[in-house]
Amino acid sequence: MTIQSAVTDLLTSKNIAFDVIQIPLSEDKKPIRNLEELLTSNGLDPKSVVRSVLFRGGSEQFYMLALAGGGRADWGVLRKQLEERKLRMAEFDEVPAVTGYVVGAVPPVALPEQIPVLVDNSVNDYETVVIGSGVLGYALALKGADLLSLFDGATRGAFVKA
Repeated sequence: MTIQSAVTDLLTSKNIAFDVIQIPLSEDKKPIRNLEELLTSNGLDPKSVVRSVLFRGGSEQFYMLALAGGGRADWGVLRKQLEERKLRMAEFDEVPAVTGYVVGAVPPVALPEQIPVLVDNSVNDYETVVIGSGVLGYALALKGADLLSLFDGATRGAFVKA
């Protein structure tokens, strides 16, 4: 199965191997809720999903946080790191307007240059990770080390509550 997006183009250009995982959509075009079961049946750790969470600071700047393992962002640490007094999650309609991707398909890479990316240390914990493909209904599985190699210039650290 092949799909094409800015994410697959980036991976292909860097000679990074990946597998496409089809995520069935419900009738209202939302990804199925039982992603864990789907990943487990494909031999993948459900905690290896690298979530891409878009934030908006009080300065109106948007930031992307890539985190794995199901942890929750530590707002205090993020505000301090970003030097933002106010920080909130992006609104549903802001996500495609800012990233170019629909909610449910947002990757942590192949983003517009003006979005700074923060990578939580949890991404280091998985040999294989699963990321948004840029296309709703599909995810990509690749080696965690390969994903980490794409985060040039990203800020790395502990941004998740322990």
